[in-house]
Amino acid sequence: MRQLTLRVDDALAERLKDAASERRQSVNTFAQSVLSAAVDPQFADGESARVRERLARAGILAATGGTPSTRLSAPELALARAAAGRGESSLADLVSEGRD
Repeated sequence: MRQLTLRVDDALAERLKDAASERRQSVNTFAQSVLSAAVDPQFADGESARVRERLARAGILAATGGTPSTRLSAPELALARAAAGRGESSLADLVSEGRD
């Protein structure tokens, strides 16, 4: 294994440390994952990350400009699903509504 030295500004270094800490990883492990995903989409974490990486590499990924959202816990997700299912129209009705 090779060792790589990078120079990054202080703000980036802090964000890198924070991101690694949020994932309960070392900075080295997190940076290695990010760099691997940057050069090979198969190393991206999860299918959606691989798709985003492929789109980015093709130059067609739209930047959201926002911060990544946190995942909902299982109980929060169940409540959100239940709330979403209380609509008055089905998805099929909403889709066909504009096709008259």
